[in-house]
Amino acid sequence: MHTELRNHMRGNNFSVDAHHDQVEEKEQIYAIEWTQQQIDFYINDKKYGTYENNGKGIGYWPFDERFHLILNIAFGGDWGGTNGIDDSIFSKPVTMDVDYVRVYQQKVDCK
Repeated sequence: MHTELRNHMRGNNFSVDAHHDQVEEKEQIYAIEWTQQQIDFYINDKKYGTYENNGKGIGYWPFDERFHLILNIAFGGDWGGTNGIDDSIFSKPVTMDVDYVRVYQQKVDCK
């Protein structure tokens, strides 16, 4: 996760280190619970991390703005590390199969 003022180029990025078995063999359920105070990240109902709204404005918390979802497989760029990406991973087709995407909005009581 990165924002204008919190990202890998500044050395203060937020990331979740989520290691679990059977990623390729079995269907996984990824979830994000997004509130005004924080964003929680889950895989198969296990929470792996929380990004908190530090109250320092849009540079750290732009998540009050309008958004859209992008699902992709990205390779290369600065994120490949010093040694780049191992080209042998392309010996078979690389795919990302998505069964469904659901978005829910919490009902707010305006009384």
